[in-house]
Amino acid sequence: MVQETITFECTDCRRRNYQGMKNKKNKSARLEFKKYCPHCRKHTIHKEMK
Repeated sequence: MVQETITFECTDCRRRNYQGMKNKKNKSARLEFKKYCPHCRKHTIHKEMK
């Protein structure tokens, strides 16, 4: 299967809050999203972790 499960980590508190799917053939770079962090209680940038 080409799609792989990835985990997103908050850049402020370093907690891993979200999971998603990624097609490694089309997107080779690491993803970044601005999502809500329940621990920081605000919207922060979440980066893809291995």
